[in-house]
Amino acid sequence: MPLSAVIVDDEQLARDELAFLLKGAGDVDVVAQGKNGVEAVSLIREHNPDLVFLDVQMPGLDGFGVIKKLLDRKHPLPKIIFATAFDQYAVKAFEVNAVDYLLKPFDKKRVAQSLQKARTKTDSAAGSSDRLETLVKMLEAQKPQASKLLLKAAGRLFLVNQKDVCFASIEDGIITVVTAGVSGMEGQSNCRTLEELLDSLEPNLFWRAHRSYLVNINRIKEVVPWFKSSYQLRMDDKKQTEIPVSRAQTKRLRELFGL
Repeated sequence: MPLSAVIVDDEQLARDELAFLLKGAGDVDVVAQGKNGVEAVSLIREHNPDLVFLDVQMPGLDGFGVIKKLLDRKHPLPKIIFATAFDQYAVKAFEVNAVDYLLKPFDKKRVAQSLQKARTKTDSAAGSSDRLETLVKMLEAQKPQASKLLLKAAGRLFLVNQKDVCFASIEDGIITVVTAGVSGMEGQSNCRTLEELLDSLEPNLFWRAHRSYLVNINRIKEVVPWFKSSYQLRMDDKKQTEIPVSRAQTKRLRELFGL
C-alpha cells in the first residue's frame, strides 16, 4: 500500500516542489498540505498519516513545537522527515531518530532515499515518541528565557522584551501587540493566529483570557467585576485598556488570583 504523507512548510514553492518529487517517486499519497505549525497539528490529527515532511523553521509554532503539541495531547506520532534550509538542525534531527533529514532545495535522489528509509524503518512508535520527547525537553531547556518579540510599527521593526508586552489582540486577522506603561507602543506581530503567538511566548507569563486576547499576567492592573459573575481586566498600558475574560476562562482567573 502507498504511504500517506502530509507536507508542512511555510513556503508555497517548497511545498509544490516536494509534492512534485513525491508524485514522481510513486507509492506515496500526499493527503494534505499545511503552511504553518498550527495547521500541521490539525492535519496530523485529522489524517493520521504514515509520514510527515515537516519544515523546522516556521513562524510561531516551529517543527519541534509541532512535535511537542502532539506529545502533550498524547497523539501517536507519525514518521517524521525534517526539512530545512539550515543543516545545523541535522544533528538534532538524527538525535531524535527522525526517519531522515532533507536539506533545501530538495533533490530527487535524496527524497527517494528518505522514502526508502521510511518504508524499511521498524522502530516501535513508542520508542520514537520517547526519543522525540527527550529532544523537545532538551530544546526547551536551551530556549532563552528573556526572548524578544518582533513588532512592526510605523514602517519600522522593533524588538521588545516579552516582559514589557501588556496584551495582544486579534481583529480581522491582524494581531496588535501593546506594550506597558505611559510610554508604551502598539505594533503588529507577524504571527497569523493568537495560538501561534502564544506558542512563541513564555507559558508562565501569558494567558489566553479571551479568544481575541492574550494578556501578560504581570501587567494586569485591576480585576473588574462585570455583570453575571463575569470579569474584565484593566491593563497596565497608557490607555488602561479593559479586556473581557471569557466565561470559559473565569475559573482560571479565580485560580490565578484566588478570587
